[in-house]
Amino acid sequence: MQTYRIARAAQLLGVSDDTVRRWIDQELLPVTDATPAEIPGDALAARAVELAEEARNAGDVLSSARNRFVGIVTRVQVEGLMAQVDIQSGPHRVVSLMSSEAARDLRLEVGSLATASVKATQVVVEIPNG
Repeated sequence: MQTYRIARAAQLLGVSDDTVRRWIDQELLPVTDATPAEIPGDALAARAVELAEEARNAGDVLSSARNRFVGIVTRVQVEGLMAQVDIQSGPHRVVSLMSSEAARDLRLEVGSLATASVKATQVVVEIPNG
């Protein structure tokens, strides 16, 4: 089974190393007997799902989209009829193109809490080479 060191686990979960260490101390994440500590991949995956559920449950919107990224707006660029909105959701940067009118109606500005919902017919999955 694949295992992950604390720094890599933190990066994958979009949290700090210290947060991962606290979760280990609180027994929210198990570790192997290895030195330095490593987190089993299946436990890391389960924690990622729990975090996603917590974020999903924090909203009051029901949607058929299963790919939802809760984050902070980091940029709103309005040019003419269109706007580009960047959202940072943990380690993920999500970019949306929308009408300027929609951006204004949503009152989007840097620092706003927002959720990007993605519904696509194709999803590409990649793994590291090696």
